[in-house]
Amino acid sequence: MTEGRLVETFVELADTLIDDFDVIEFLHLLSGRCVELLSVDAAGLLLANPAGELQLVASSDEEVRLLELFQLQGDEGPCLDAYRLGREVTKADLAEPADEWPSFAAAATDHGFRAMHALPMRLRTEVIGVLNLFSAVPGELGAEDLRAARAMVDVATIGLLQARTIRHHEVLVEQLQTALSSRVIIEQAKGFVAERLSLEMDQAFAVLRRYARSHNRKLSEVSGEVVARSATVHELFEPPAGR
Repeated sequence: MTEGRLVETFVELADTLIDDFDVIEFLHLLSGRCVELLSVDAAGLLLANPAGELQLVASSDEEVRLLELFQLQGDEGPCLDAYRLGREVTKADLAEPADEWPSFAAAATDHGFRAMHALPMRLRTEVIGVLNLFSAVPGELGAEDLRAARAMVDVATIGLLQARTIRHHEVLVEQLQTALSSRVIIEQAKGFVAERLSLEMDQAFAVLRRYARSHNRKLSEVSGEVVARSATVHELFEPPAGR
């Protein structure tokens, strides 16, 4: 493992604030760098969906992709335990007889893997996914590799959560701006209706709301038409049909 390449990887994993951030590409970068920098032969990455179910999003090769899908379909394996327990799970020799994950262990050895280390993508109490590291030979990860793997997972987790928070904030800001803009248009429409129909502002607002509701339309949309004078005030003032 070269220190310079590791530092470069940390920089790339921390850069989630770019406008064209692609989470899939980001996670493929992480899995690929794990194979490049650590003493492992393959890597897979799974993220939890809003329902809390793990989904495969990146893998270093086809064998791992198939094995990860087998793990999910069988609801059995180190990855699932790491996600549910929120802690690292290691199996130094998948060929050893064991009561835990018998089907997964057999499938893993059939695909040429003898050891696996699952690291949860966790920040405090929130677990958003799992990084799985596979080796073709039995044995645990070395101390240096384990520290590097943990560091990459931590940086990636923080980056993903940061990106998610920023995008959630952007959505809220956009919604707030839309609400503020709509409010301005509604106030303008109220004044227009009040002036043309000699009504108080509260009465004008009631006219706008009644029309919008009876026609199953948004108040801001109706107000916009009033301001643009594409809808007549008298049409709005007429009581809904059947009343």
